[in-house]
Amino acid sequence: MLLVVDVGNTQTHFGVYRDDALVEHWRFATVRESTADEIGAALRNLLELRGVGMADVERSIVSSTVPQLEPEWIAMAERYLGHAMLSVGPGMKTGMALRYDNPREIGADRLVNAVAIRERFGGPAVCVDFGTSVNFDIVGPEGDFLGGVLMPGVEISLDALTERGARLPKIDLAPPRGVIGKSTVDAIRSGVVYGFAGAIDGILRRLLDELGEETDVIATGGLAGAIVPFTELVDETDDLLTLTGLRLLHERNV
Repeated sequence: MLLVVDVGNTQTHFGVYRDDALVEHWRFATVRESTADEIGAALRNLLELRGVGMADVERSIVSSTVPQLEPEWIAMAERYLGHAMLSVGPGMKTGMALRYDNPREIGADRLVNAVAIRERFGGPAVCVDFGTSVNFDIVGPEGDFLGGVLMPGVEISLDALTERGARLPKIDLAPPRGVIGKSTVDAIRSGVVYGFAGAIDGILRRLLDELGEETDVIATGGLAGAIVPFTELVDETDDLLTLTGLRLLHERNV
């Protein structure tokens, strides 16, 4: 079995594959102070809930945007899984040309998503990843990685609003009852949901003008489900897109 791990600044998403089939996957909050032993204990418990043992995991790959956690996952794999874990980074075989000024600057998560949408759509295609930041990663008509767009994420914006506004409450992100909020909470929800939906569509419209109307647009990430239903230009949501990209990268680098 193959363990795939996407370590983000806010959430860690990981799963196990048997051949091309995803057996199970989990999300939990990223804790930057986690040690290899703590990660190993958590992984063991989750696998056992699905009747999978640590010995069944024979291969693994990690993509991390948190520098201090990548070596902890690698150490966990060596200690508890008994093998060397692959790490997404410079020099990895992607199967695509990287049309970027400095390819070493491309975030591991962005590279993984680009590989996944190229495999699925060919090109042109755009992935909108709702994480700590909202990342737009673009594959061109020839299947090359062209670059992207980054904007502050939903949770960052919510936190900044409530931290700077002393009288503004912290809220759970839920669908607004309407554009016009009848309470402070409703007004914040309306502003965040419709504001981000409008921003997403605005950027996508400019990308489609450049790439062509036939461009496929797919969303992923933990908060995609809260915003995408209010957009007009996102074709679909795939919560497993990054895990798929990790599986593909592992296949190309073993």
